[in-house]
Amino acid sequence: MSNNSNPNYFRLGIFVLAAIGVLIAVILIFGGGKIFQKSFMVETYIKQSVTGLDTGAAVRFRGVKIGQVTSIGLTGDIYESDLPFHDRRQYVIVRMQIFGEKVNAEQISEFVKNHLRARVKSMGITGVNYIEFDFVTNAADTPTLPYSWKPEYPVIPSLPNQADEIISGIQKLISALNDMNIDGTQKKLDTLLGNLNVMMAGDGKGNEGVIESVKQLNIIMARIAKATDKEELGILMRELAAATISLRQTITSVQGDTVLTMENIKQASENLNEFSRIASQAPSSLIWSDPPPKIAPNSSGSQSGVKK
Repeated sequence: MSNNSNPNYFRLGIFVLAAIGVLIAVILIFGGGKIFQKSFMVETYIKQSVTGLDTGAAVRFRGVKIGQVTSIGLTGDIYESDLPFHDRRQYVIVRMQIFGEKVNAEQISEFVKNHLRARVKSMGITGVNYIEFDFVTNAADTPTLPYSWKPEYPVIPSLPNQADEIISGIQKLISALNDMNIDGTQKKLDTLLGNLNVMMAGDGKGNEGVIESVKQLNIIMARIAKATDKEELGILMRELAAATISLRQTITSVQGDTVLTMENIKQASENLNEFSRIASQAPSSLIWSDPPPKIAPNSSGSQSGVKK
């Protein structure tokens, strides 16, 4: 009986070995790229909850998968085991395998200076989280988490989860609303509305309010519109033109009289100068000089001077 069963065991052994060989071949064919692919390790520290982030989760850079999460733990267990429990920082440490050519610590430090940060993000309503790498312009607004140990792998600082930030903001808003004096604010608002009503409608004690002022302004605007009517404006322009012509004539007349007056003043000035010259050269001639010749009409009707 044992002789008859030996071939069956032999066939079973060959089948098992063949299945193992096929399995190894499938792993090498479909997973060989990952097995032999170059990679390096980095880690990040997170202070918030990482619920939904598990080992094997994707690591992405601007949406492109570049690695995977290899382990998730606490810094208290890995780096701070020699410290008392109450002195431990207890950050969540996430270690990641990044596929590609190895990047040394100096290059990663340069990336960090250029605001490369890690953040836990959600895939959507599924609740599956992943790690997102990106260069964040306002990363300086969020200080990096301090630590005193020597990291085993290069560290990429983390930013708070956006969902946690939103929830924290809502909680702060609710807390601020609880601390707010609602009754006092309501009284101030009622006073403000009362003052606005008085300002708009007046108080009946000399303050007519904005509404009455607007009515008076409308009346004034209507009067201005009437004054600027075409007919009224035409009459005004004609009167203005007539006044301009009269003013021009007056100025012309005044200019003519002024010229004649200036000529008379000039002639009188010359006569006075001549009188002064004679008086200074021969003052006796002003008394003893001969009288001016008489003017007698001649036969032709013209006048001629005859000395006496």
